[in-house]
Amino acid sequence: MRRNRFVAAIAAATPAVALAIVALSSSTPDPLLQTFPLAPAGAGLRLVAETRGEVAELPERATKRFSLVGVTWDDPKAAADGTIQVRTRPAGDRAWTPWRALETDAPDASGGVDGARVRGASDPLWVGPSYGVQARVVDADGARELPTGLRVDLINPEAATSARQEMVPVADRQPRRINGVEIPARATPRMLTRTGWGADEKIVTEAPTYTGPVEVFFVHHTATGNDYSCASSTSIVRGIEAYQVKSKGWNDIGYNFLVDKCGTIFEGRRGGVDRNVLGAHTLGFNTNASAVAVIGDYRSAPISAAARLSVAQLAAYKLGAAGNAPAEQVAVTSGGGAKFAVGKRVILNRISGHRDAGVTECPGDALYAQLPAIRELAGGAPTGLRVAKVTGAVPWGATYFTRGAVTPLWALTTPTQLLNRFDVYVDGALALSRAGGTRVGSLQLSPGLHHVAVQAVHLSGRTTTVTAKVYADVAPPAFTTLPAVSLTAGTVGSTAPIRLDWSATDPSGVRSVVVSGTSEASLDGDARSLTGTARVGARDEWTVAATDHAGNRRTASFSRTPVVLQESAAMPTGSWRAVTGSGHLGGAAALAASAASALSWTFTGQSVGLVAAMSRTAGRVKVYIDNEFQGYADLRSTSAQYRRVVFTKSWPDTAEHTVKVLPEGTAARPAVTVDGLVYLR
Repeated sequence: MRRNRFVAAIAAATPAVALAIVALSSSTPDPLLQTFPLAPAGAGLRLVAETRGEVAELPERATKRFSLVGVTWDDPKAAADGTIQVRTRPAGDRAWTPWRALETDAPDASGGVDGARVRGASDPLWVGPSYGVQARVVDADGARELPTGLRVDLINPEAATSARQEMVPVADRQPRRINGVEIPARATPRMLTRTGWGADEKIVTEAPTYTGPVEVFFVHHTATGNDYSCASSTSIVRGIEAYQVKSKGWNDIGYNFLVDKCGTIFEGRRGGVDRNVLGAHTLGFNTNASAVAVIGDYRSAPISAAARLSVAQLAAYKLGAAGNAPAEQVAVTSGGGAKFAVGKRVILNRISGHRDAGVTECPGDALYAQLPAIRELAGGAPTGLRVAKVTGAVPWGATYFTRGAVTPLWALTTPTQLLNRFDVYVDGALALSRAGGTRVGSLQLSPGLHHVAVQAVHLSGRTTTVTAKVYADVAPPAFTTLPAVSLTAGTVGSTAPIRLDWSATDPSGVRSVVVSGTSEASLDGDARSLTGTARVGARDEWTVAATDHAGNRRTASFSRTPVVLQESAAMPTGSWRAVTGSGHLGGAAALAASAASALSWTFTGQSVGLVAAMSRTAGRVKVYIDNEFQGYADLRSTSAQYRRVVFTKSWPDTAEHTVKVLPEGTAARPAVTVDGLVYLR
């Protein structure tokens, strides 16, 4: 390497060396690249007094339009001693910006095939549209040797915009089929392609080179500054491409990907996002590696949450494709560099910072401190996975019940960017697969109990599974006791008191029962009866509908007519006395006190009720049906009640029956008053 030494008198007197910049004619078009050679001696250097001492400086120079500035030199293996500083004059502003330092790392000659073309360089600085530049080298330690061929390079990325088209995301690859199930292609991070950000393909002359599976993913920062808007990110990326190709002599942009502070991902080096393109990013470790550069300077400022998520997504995408866990470490062999000699075996995190492999501040202290969180994001299993709902099914206990067609919906807390896909299994067999942005799928289940499992697949390859029990039931509930109507306690008038009874079962459980017709009610599935009234002398109808938790429904309908037989229709024996009053059926009833008395009715029906008056002094009656003793009906009541059903009997079928009642009194309750019978036919 050849080096120049400053003129002794100037070097001894000043701690800085100025960079001479030649002005351009304003009549020429704004070019992509403007270069200005640096003359360490004999270039009109003058001394300018500043508060910290004297520095060598060149006057400000007008230029054509540019937005990115850097300094390059002949030998890519040489280092530029001192601090290179620049200041610029923004478009539309007469004032100059403050001095800003360019970041210079250890030499890096990894970017090109043609060694004669490759130059050493600082990292470029994004300054926005500008029309003037001034530069200097501050050397606090006294005279230093500088590389030969120093020059300032100004990049105007807008000069290469003619090739730029509409911004489009990377297209997903075609799906594949496994056992008849279509599996989505492995999710590709959505990004701006080279076409999208306007890569100048004319300046990229070498074909891409491919390497093996990605074993390590390097994180960089561009050191181009943070005071940019995300709307200008495409210009910055075009500027970096032009700087690394036109100024540094590389084949193409060195990074495989770039990410701006809003989290937008940019395709970097040409060759295919889903292929392992050999980049020029980490000297000695470009083989079997991939890299991202976060646009900005992160020595003191951390990257945003959006950028952190995008970096983690890219790392998981590239490492996971090879089955390499992003949170692990790996042993790699150095290809040679300032930090590790050729052949040196090095243990690196699968997600490493540039400084882990080279002598550099990159990716900055603040971003480097965020790498553990990025590893956790990139390498973690999906979190918070749950079945949120199963459309077409009803939950009951720990099981969903359906008639067969279901649409499970699931949710999780892991960001969609980090997900590859979701696989849905039924009883252990893959049933369907959905892309990482989808949270729903439809299934047709055969009758019976099934275990439906949703498996979330992270870009890293790690999985999390949640399972739901789903019972497919195509049969409606069964009435183990068919609905029937019978007379019950109550008052007889224009209507008679009745009770509906039924019993229904189902493997899915009876969810609800709806009674319609003369009596109407919506009941839960545990209900087994309903009381109501039926019109005397009229044919009344009822329908009982039982629905299970799967939605299957069974109905049963029936009808009955209540009929009244008054005491006058009975065959009396013994001593009975007629009593009248508006409270009695038909205004009359029969009273008796002797146990030798009896009333007997014969009817054809399915349910019967004895109607009598109740009072404080009433006795009780002895009831026989079809000549068999049934029991006693006690007519005593603290208050007078008329036309009360005091005894009932029901049968499964309609048939002829005889009811006979005998009074039984005491000294305190000597007599009974009987209105008659009511029965259902």
